[in-house]
Amino acid sequence: MDREGELSPAESLALIEGQRAELRRRRGIRPELILLAWGLAYLLGFGGFYLALQGVVPEVLAGLVLGALGAVALVLPIVEGVRAARGVRGPSRTVGVMYGSAWGLAFCANAIVQTSLQRQLAASPEIVSLMWSSSSLAVAGLMYLAGAMLWRDVPQYLLGAWMLVSAALSVLAGVPGNFLVLAFAGGGGMLALSGYYVIRSRR
Repeated sequence: MDREGELSPAESLALIEGQRAELRRRRGIRPELILLAWGLAYLLGFGGFYLALQGVVPEVLAGLVLGALGAVALVLPIVEGVRAARGVRGPSRTVGVMYGSAWGLAFCANAIVQTSLQRQLAASPEIVSLMWSSSSLAVAGLMYLAGAMLWRDVPQYLLGAWMLVSAALSVLAGVPGNFLVLAFAGGGGMLALSGYYVIRSRR
């Protein structure tokens, strides 16, 4: 302090920056948590289905793991969006709410479409597996592309593009190879970006 009770310009600037960092921590969405949830859902869920087809684990267990982790991963972006928008007004709040709710809408629509097609086409279990897994990864990839364009986040855009490529490769790989592609390419990509965000936030 230059004089008693007064801050120097440097100290004032440091105080302002500290308050801004605290505001970002409280209000900002933490993408590393969302990516971690989705990455684990794909890695353990679809990896579990591959092991189930090999007779290593029960198929019911793999379904329960994927369902539970997928539910957490689906709800987390909505919760994070609501938390970040608390006390915020204007376009930023609207964008956050719209993007968060779009995750739920997109996956609900995909579930209805896939269920209807499965019933009408009387598809074989292999075709059903390819349809569900690839479309889910494609929906997630498109949502990450949308989020990247909203917040001008290049790493998130690259992840979205990678997930679309992985969705296509999973179909080309067939069953049960599609589950390995989804687990390690899809889930691995999300976990890698989650680690990147953690490192970036520490810097």
